[in-house]
Amino acid sequence: MAKAIVVKIGGSTLGSHDTTLEDIVELQRQGKSLVVVHGGGKVITDWLAKQGVSSRFVQGERVTDQATLEVVMAVLAGLVNKELVAAINNLGGRAVGISGVDGALVEGRIADKERGYVGAVVRVNTSILESLLAAGFIPVISPIGLNSSKMFADAPMTLNFNADTVAGEIAAAIGAERLIFLTDVPGINDQSGKLLPKLLPAEAEALVTSGVASGGMIPKIKACLRALSNTATASIIDGRQPHALLREITSSASGTVIRV
Repeated sequence: MAKAIVVKIGGSTLGSHDTTLEDIVELQRQGKSLVVVHGGGKVITDWLAKQGVSSRFVQGERVTDQATLEVVMAVLAGLVNKELVAAINNLGGRAVGISGVDGALVEGRIADKERGYVGAVVRVNTSILESLLAAGFIPVISPIGLNSSKMFADAPMTLNFNADTVAGEIAAAIGAERLIFLTDVPGINDQSGKLLPKLLPAEAEALVTSGVASGGMIPKIKACLRALSNTATASIIDGRQPHALLREITSSASGTVIRV
């Protein structure tokens, strides 16, 4: 079986004029194996607001208490995941929606007390992905995973994982052909705001440690670096551009490419 391409999509790039799902279906039609990991931060924030729960972030990751976790699970594993799967299948693709809980795909521990019930990945069990890919399906994964830690007696069985982190860990675990992040920015910028089209891993890491990269770009860069332990290429591209994903794979590169 050919190596899969791991694609991370976020709510910020999906909309009525977005072509990402069309690209995913077309790539599957061309014989590409794909694994899709999705976020849904904006939808989560909107639903939390409806419940009167405020959102707080630390280094680009949502602080997750029990009330937040319940909304995160319902929105990511339910609403967002099933809408994406339905859209892909309606476009003629073959997709199956799962979370990191299914098949114990993603196991983790509580990362730290400051972020609450946010998980740090300790293990990725790839058997469910291998089965779905072998059967010709696109796994569409929501970043909810198992809490395998016994640090706190009253801790929940599930944890909220950063979707960028999950994408990087999965890419490394399956030895993906490449990892692609679709974002709402052109790519990684230097300190003057200029786009950096190519980076070595050490250069990308320096952008994080120096503070040039900030907010939501930090987990994306870290995920790229994690993936590159067993993946040839990681890219961060502007998912708002028409057919950005299809062009990235079949013709011209855009955004920022990180490779060893």
